[in-house]
Amino acid sequence: MTQPIEQIVRRKLSDEVFDRLERMITSAELQPGDEMPSERVLMERFGVGRPAIREAMQSLANKGLVSISHGERAKVLQLTAKSIFQQVDLTAKIMLSQSSDSLEHLKSARIFFERGMAREAAQRASPADITDLKAIIQRQRNSLGDAERFIAADMEFHTRIAQVSGNPIFVAVSEAMLAWLKEYHTEMLIWTGKEKFTLVEHEEIVHRLEANDVDGSEMAILKHLERSRALYAK
Repeated sequence: MTQPIEQIVRRKLSDEVFDRLERMITSAELQPGDEMPSERVLMERFGVGRPAIREAMQSLANKGLVSISHGERAKVLQLTAKSIFQQVDLTAKIMLSQSSDSLEHLKSARIFFERGMAREAAQRASPADITDLKAIIQRQRNSLGDAERFIAADMEFHTRIAQVSGNPIFVAVSEAMLAWLKEYHTEMLIWTGKEKFTLVEHEEIVHRLEANDVDGSEMAILKHLERSRALYAK
């Protein structure tokens, strides 16, 4: 039986350099905040030219592993859930702008996610959490007539509920989804001309959270989110 041909694909030097540099970071040889070795040191270490080093370094920067500033050595970044989502921010926005289906999927994902966050917050919310949420609502009330400030407070309100969980990944997911919706579907965040409905619904959500009403909190946030979705359904 003839063996299938296994072609050997030649890789660019910069790809090989990228793999070596990535291993230096993932193996903890280089820690967050450390400066990367100079181009000259890396050229000597790997036996390659400056273009391969620079291309590999730019690839690391594009993936959020290092930061590059003009005239300074590249530095290893501290990876967080937030920084990881920021790396896909542009591609996510392009995907949403090109597909109405993707936008609808995002709306559904947000509602599913926030229902879970409401249930979690109802079980864990402290008096300080409730005080913060009430203060955000007041700032939102004070911003009536200023759409940008109103939306900013709205986003802060929903992200603050996610923060009650104590899980930074939940917070990063909340911030990312809200930012994408703001870019391409602002009406999911503000019902123009009916902002007072949003304030009443936010107050109801906080009332349920303060009472540790798990089911009631979920229903309150579901009603809040489905209301704007139904209004702007295509």
